[in-house]
Amino acid sequence: MSETTFHPAVIEMKGADVCALRDGALTVVAAVNWTVAPGEFWVVAGQQHSGKSDLLMLAAGLMTPARGSARVFGCDPEALGEAQIAERLRVGFVFAGGQLFNQLSVQENVALPLRYQKNLSAAEAGRVADVLLEMLELTPFAHVHPANLAVNWRQRAALARALILKPELLLLDNPLARLGGRHRAWLLQFLDELGRGQAWFGGRPMTMIASTDDLRPWHDEGKKQFAVLREKNFAVVGSWNAVRASGDHAVKELLGEPPGPTL
Repeated sequence: MSETTFHPAVIEMKGADVCALRDGALTVVAAVNWTVAPGEFWVVAGQQHSGKSDLLMLAAGLMTPARGSARVFGCDPEALGEAQIAERLRVGFVFAGGQLFNQLSVQENVALPLRYQKNLSAAEAGRVADVLLEMLELTPFAHVHPANLAVNWRQRAALARALILKPELLLLDNPLARLGGRHRAWLLQFLDELGRGQAWFGGRPMTMIASTDDLRPWHDEGKKQFAVLREKNFAVVGSWNAVRASGDHAVKELLGEPPGPTL
């Protein structure tokens, strides 16, 4: 008899109320029940101001729920302090807009987590960063400052910074927003490679969650799982086939389709 290996959930929320980052008294998503297993790729869709960013912050362990529980790699984010820094480094986050430091070059931005967390010298961190910059086609912009970059390349640099510590969980807040068609296609393909297991990251499938306000670019016949936010509720839809078959008004809007007739 073969032995079954138990893999604990990467994220587990039970009855979790998500508050707005800017107003802790405001609940933006209520009673979330959600489990993300290792290697899964989730797309969470919702209209603007539906709470997508706040939900991702909770999923990353950067916020705590107002009610219920939310655990990341089995840990309560509220209990994570300096002694548990290794657990925090298992998570990478790509913020909407990139949130890069304009006083630093692209290479310096990407290398910064290595210098801060691994205590590497500028030269050592730069050498590691250069490998990732080449992988993400950013080498020509290594010494350019973010303010002088088009948004397409700034977003790619933010992705590189989130990946430099080789996280096990990657969260991306509306990563396709404002990207041109070529960059959108590149990012979707690159994320699919991470989901299958990319050699530089140890070959393991990376667990990923991306938010979006448009489901159409994320169409996928394979491993992606989909959920939607509507009226403070979090609802799992399932596979892309389930998305296409859904008669839910919110899902149809996020697919750019007119809702069905009201009965």
